[in-house]
Amino acid sequence: MHPKIDLKQLPPLKALKGFEAATRHQSIRDAADELCLTHPAVSHQVQLIEDALGVTLFVQEGRHIVSTEEGKVLYPYVRAAFESLLEGVEEVHRHALDKPLRVQTYVTASIRWLARRVPQFLADHPEVKLTLNTCAVEWEFDDVHADVGLVYCASEPDSTKFHWVPLYEYALFPVCSPAVAEAMGPNPSPQTLMTKPLVAIYTEVQNWETWFASAGSVFEPSVPYLMVDTLAVALEMALNGEGIALVNGPFVDQDLAAGRLVQPVGHKAICPGAWGLICRKDMKENLRIRTFMDWVIKNVEGSRLGAAG
Repeated sequence: MHPKIDLKQLPPLKALKGFEAATRHQSIRDAADELCLTHPAVSHQVQLIEDALGVTLFVQEGRHIVSTEEGKVLYPYVRAAFESLLEGVEEVHRHALDKPLRVQTYVTASIRWLARRVPQFLADHPEVKLTLNTCAVEWEFDDVHADVGLVYCASEPDSTKFHWVPLYEYALFPVCSPAVAEAMGPNPSPQTLMTKPLVAIYTEVQNWETWFASAGSVFEPSVPYLMVDTLAVALEMALNGEGIALVNGPFVDQDLAAGRLVQPVGHKAICPGAWGLICRKDMKENLRIRTFMDWVIKNVEGSRLGAAG
């Protein structure tokens, strides 16, 4: 056990910053500029230390100040204390970076979006270890088992608890293989899609009804639709020409650009909520979390600029 430190013998610790800067600059005004404080505020900090120690730390010589002998004695101890604290903070940062950053997302978001970008993130930030968790039972962000999430939120998360950065709107639109689209003829109507197998996700089966309703059609498929458990499976079936999938996020950009998938009908249904990044509000300035979130946001913005260009 470490012995107790009698803090009552120390001058106000906050005031030591003003003393250190004033001594280094031999100027109250320059110290105030550096610390983004007013001239009187730094003078007050110095006065607090002088009153606590019962000594004079500076004397005025013209427009400048000069350290007294007592000030010269105190300065190296204050400087060494600040340098030691900085070393401790840097060591904590290094220790924190040794722990893997736990990222929560869903199977489809991982396979078709995030996992494709992770290698570049690790190349840009080799100091950060990262693990992807796609096994969350619920859609909501699990702040007990994850540090940051790439998730869908139907409404704005509680701002008193979470830091939320929306990235993509929740837009529903159909995709299929070029062969399936060609079989429907040019410019098919929404009703035409119901003559082909529609792939539905059992947890989001209402999405097809939402899309057809927004397109002005009643959902009455003429052939049985196929039920799967993830969008990743639905998209694989669409790529293989086995049906039409309904996308609910930014997961087919590369396939559309390469022509592996097409939009047989251009209509999109914009739903409430968004895809975005989330973390606990009290953790948003954590170095690893901030590094990851800033990188993803920059990557998304770069993708949009590339698409616009």
